[in-house]
Amino acid sequence: MMLEKKQYKIDEKSILNYYELKNNKPKLLLIHAQGTDSLSYQNVISKLSKQYHLYLVDCYGHGQSSRNKEKYNLISICTDLITFIQEVINDEFAVLGHSSGGLIAAYLAAHCSKCSKLILEDPPFFSCVGERRFNAYNYKDLSSVCHNFLLQNEEKDFVSYYFAHQYCWNFFPKKSRENIRSKLSGFAAKYRCKHPDKNLKVPFWPKRFLAGFQGLQWYDPAFGETFYDDSFHQSVDYNELLSAIDCPTLFLKAKSTIGEDGLLQGALSDEDLKQVCSLVKNISVEYFDCGHGIHTEKAKQFAKAVLSF
Repeated sequence: MMLEKKQYKIDEKSILNYYELKNNKPKLLLIHAQGTDSLSYQNVISKLSKQYHLYLVDCYGHGQSSRNKEKYNLISICTDLITFIQEVINDEFAVLGHSSGGLIAAYLAAHCSKCSKLILEDPPFFSCVGERRFNAYNYKDLSSVCHNFLLQNEEKDFVSYYFAHQYCWNFFPKKSRENIRSKLSGFAAKYRCKHPDKNLKVPFWPKRFLAGFQGLQWYDPAFGETFYDDSFHQSVDYNELLSAIDCPTLFLKAKSTIGEDGLLQGALSDEDLKQVCSLVKNISVEYFDCGHGIHTEKAKQFAKAVLSF
């Protein structure tokens, strides 16, 4: 079976691009992480489709959905997704969200009576809000890179700019860091010139890290700015939001550490997860010994956890 690419028009300025894999099974809505797109789930689609009728939606500012900046916030995105659920899915559904997509999925579960299951893939509850965000990896990495990119006018291609300025260069040995960064960033820039519509490929760069660049060529850095200035969350209280979730919930937790500088290297800490578990009424947790992209790094284990839930 093949994914069908479709679009749903919310209003004159807002179009949601999505992919559907039809069958007679229960329905599952997948919501990707910030910076990627819905096709980031491609390597687990065949497995998930054995049990689910799939909908993969591109959030605003990602993939082929509208670049509608006034809707780059949790409430606006979810308001339109609820309309999409009512008009397109029009049935009981489960929802799975990765990272910032998990924040969106939790909002949908709390506000949609037809949501039967919630699967949270390493979302950054509490760690990405307010002053706490300053010590979170996403703030140091994607959010700050987006902010700085928007402040300058010299470089036009965000993908190559992000590759050259991503925070992970700080983990390279100081003696060789700039030399390696310069060479690999040159490879990235050349590839982007030749293949502006393709996902980034860079020699010697691990495939699991390149997975984070899936769909980045369609990403609007103005979306990342909302995590930099904390406007994405608006007035949402995550304690209240999580307390309002009634459906069975599965939390997929990736490995996280806190560095000597206090930087949270991961989506959320173990203490954050404890707080989530204290608020959600019916929740179970499965741990994964991998980085933030569980469905790309541990695809088989990820699919097994989702299908057995």
